[in-house]
Amino acid sequence: MNIRNALERLLRRPRHDGGPRHHELLASLLVMAWMVEARDPYTGGHLWRVSRYAELLAEKSGLRDAQVARVAIGGFLHDLGKIGIPDAILTKRAALTDAEFEVIRTHPEVGSRLLAGHPLAALVLPAVVYHHERPDGRGYPRGLERSAIPLDARIVGICDAFDAMTSSRPYRVRMPIEAALEVIRKGLGTQFDVEFGATFLTFADAGIVEHIVGHSDDGIPLQMCEMCGPTLVLSRASAPGDFVHCRSCGGEYRVTTDASGQLGVEPTGGRGNARALEPAADVALIARVVQSAISQVSLADMLDSVPEGSPA
Repeated sequence: MNIRNALERLLRRPRHDGGPRHHELLASLLVMAWMVEARDPYTGGHLWRVSRYAELLAEKSGLRDAQVARVAIGGFLHDLGKIGIPDAILTKRAALTDAEFEVIRTHPEVGSRLLAGHPLAALVLPAVVYHHERPDGRGYPRGLERSAIPLDARIVGICDAFDAMTSSRPYRVRMPIEAALEVIRKGLGTQFDVEFGATFLTFADAGIVEHIVGHSDDGIPLQMCEMCGPTLVLSRASAPGDFVHCRSCGGEYRVTTDASGQLGVEPTGGRGNARALEPAADVALIARVVQSAISQVSLADMLDSVPEGSPA
């Protein structure tokens, strides 16, 4: 399938069916991605962070507004396929075995199948399917090399790896920013795209990413569960007196604020019931991501930015 042609047929087609507008369809994909992320309490904010890193990298690389918007959306949606990974593997509290990692490696193609039939699927398929490819051909799922890897995936792959390194997991604490950047520096041309990787290093070395690392939204750092670590996700709607629960251990915390207005949490000693532990998408954040993407360009503009012959 030629992605550009498929999108052109969709977005140029007059609408007569009274169906949802395309930005609402886009929001539905982001909500789906958020719910997939919520299965793993240790990835809170991951999609927002990867999207923000990808947006910054696309901007600093001089890409057009439509390309920047497309890459930012792809960054938010890249892990859709993890819905097909069993909980026992996705939330394992130890390093994965080789066999378990082979299961993890299926998530890009699961994401492709999950998107099948969605009207806007072609817009984000490159990031969803190819973000684990490597310039040296040792990536997955198809072992693409260098420029054969779609632009969106080359950008999102760097940002995904950086966030994974600078985020905590049950079996390891997060890597310092400087150490993660050194991994990227050493991997230029093998694991990471040379041009985009060098640009990422330039602005990250300048401290631009520090307000994103360890956050779930602008100005809102992840909060610490006493038992599990940084698993508590607050939102802009969070207010002192609200309750938030660790979706790993169920511990209950009350939202607080300090003299400067910075949100924090304190344990109550209680535990959340089944309803309290239900995942809930941050609809306001998702609306801002969509609005940011379409505020300067339309989805049709994003279509025009998709390279001819992009792989599906």
